[in-house]
Amino acid sequence: MDRHELGAFLRSRRERLRPEDVGLPSGPRRRTPGLRREEVAVLAHISTEYYVRLEQGRAPRPSGEVLAGIAGALRLTDAESDHLHVLAGTAPSRTGLHRRDVRPSILALLERLPHTAGFVISAAFEVLAWNDLAAALMEDFAALAPQDRNLARRAFLWPAQADTTLYGISDAAEFRHHVVMELRTTVARYPADPAVTGLVDELRDASPDFARLWERHDVQAAPMLTKTFRHPVVGEITVDCDTLTLTERDQHLVLYSAPPGSPDAEALALLNVLGAEAGDYLR
Repeated sequence: MDRHELGAFLRSRRERLRPEDVGLPSGPRRRTPGLRREEVAVLAHISTEYYVRLEQGRAPRPSGEVLAGIAGALRLTDAESDHLHVLAGTAPSRTGLHRRDVRPSILALLERLPHTAGFVISAAFEVLAWNDLAAALMEDFAALAPQDRNLARRAFLWPAQADTTLYGISDAAEFRHHVVMELRTTVARYPADPAVTGLVDELRDASPDFARLWERHDVQAAPMLTKTFRHPVVGEITVDCDTLTLTERDQHLVLYSAPPGSPDAEALALLNVLGAEAGDYLR
């Protein structure tokens, strides 16, 4: 049970709600945003004292029934409710290190996708494997040190080259928010992994933007269905974005493709011919 994070998460979810969101009268002007603690306690059918202690990080572990009541009171989404259970220690948690070894069958699959840019990322946004088209579209990951293949670092620690840092993608702000939300759930799953906690500490210290987003305690990332790259060689390419979860290793296979015969598919085909050097934005 992570009492500090649990309390902070509950407080952040409570402060985003208005009384009318949960069927309560707004009443006189409130000094602070959101619901009052006693209102959440009533809606969750628990004592105000116990809920206050939860937010303050002083309460014993809540039961599943209590958490369900709180989740309902705070109108949590499924992803937020899952995160609540992880923080409270009532859900299965990976307490070791996150995995970086990619299944051989996935490595072979990447090579069998000549018209699709594909790569595998870890739970901490490390690019672990990629095919030639991904290198051509984004950058030659083989030329980078392993620590520089981390997309979270790329998103937040290269502010001087904002247009090129994220490969010219059109949704850079949304991607940064996505990274923060995913890393928050990763920290909850791997609280004892120094590579995960160290990455978050590094980003919080070095990036005010990351620190601001981190304090929001958001955990539900919206799916990215399409993405547009502004490539320096072939121009704009809009691709379909599909992400497949590799559950047993807590990794993701990311695939960028375009409809056959479309201008975007032709641009990807040209990049395939040009090779990895076409994706080197940093030269």
